[in-house]
Amino acid sequence: MARSARIVRETSETHVVVDLLIDGDGRSTVDSGVRMFDHLLTQIARHGLIDLTIAATGDDQHHLVEDVAICLGRALNEALGDRAGVTRMAQAFVPMDEALSMVAIDLSGRGMGVISAPFTTPAIGDLESDMVRHFLVTLASEAKMTLHARVECGLNDHHKAESLFKALARALDVACQVDPRRSGRIPSSKGVL
Repeated sequence: MARSARIVRETSETHVVVDLLIDGDGRSTVDSGVRMFDHLLTQIARHGLIDLTIAATGDDQHHLVEDVAICLGRALNEALGDRAGVTRMAQAFVPMDEALSMVAIDLSGRGMGVISAPFTTPAIGDLESDMVRHFLVTLASEAKMTLHARVECGLNDHHKAESLFKALARALDVACQVDPRRSGRIPSSKGVL
């Protein structure tokens, strides 16, 4: 059975469609109208081996980024189902030139985002810098996962943001994998997530 989901969100401020296939090969088509945001979202697909299609329009960047995060998080949560057999917890450190980021996740069924990503400029290309933090917190909440994301070091804000999204992708890839040793069991001593 394919671990996939399609989420559509239409408000008075945005229109977002997300199609996600967890067990993909990293293909993506992403169009939000914000080039840097599209670039970062593409990293999730490419390095997480998740097939991802996102089409989004909105009246301002804050609403757009937030609603894409809502839809992507909900798609991930729906595609994971009861999370039976998944590895569940994973972490990744990813460098990009002088920048280094760490992401640790737990597909716990509880949404929590703890983000430490200081940027020195108000915008990274055409993306407001604070939207990186806001996207990650909203994604964690809607995906019902615990997410710790931290930029360890770096000088260039583009490099810091991209290494952060690549680390998220790598951690998601591992955490979402089905571990055959679990024999389809829920990865929790409670028996549910």
